[in-house]
Amino acid sequence: MRRVHVAILVGLGILALVVLDRVQSDPLNPYTAPPMLALGSGLPATGGHCAAPPPPLR
Repeated sequence: MRRVHVAILVGLGILALVVLDRVQSDPLNPYTAPPMLALGSGLPATGGHCAAPPPPLR
């Protein structure tokens, strides 16, 4: 296989994942979605492992 073939396969794979995600996910409601950038908004960081407090020391 040449690099062109591999690049085309990778591009098709990424396109397939994007299409699959669009088909299976519900559309976003802009009135209930959190802001994309909440810098200085006072909203707490939630939903990510990096927002969790560290485990207590024993």
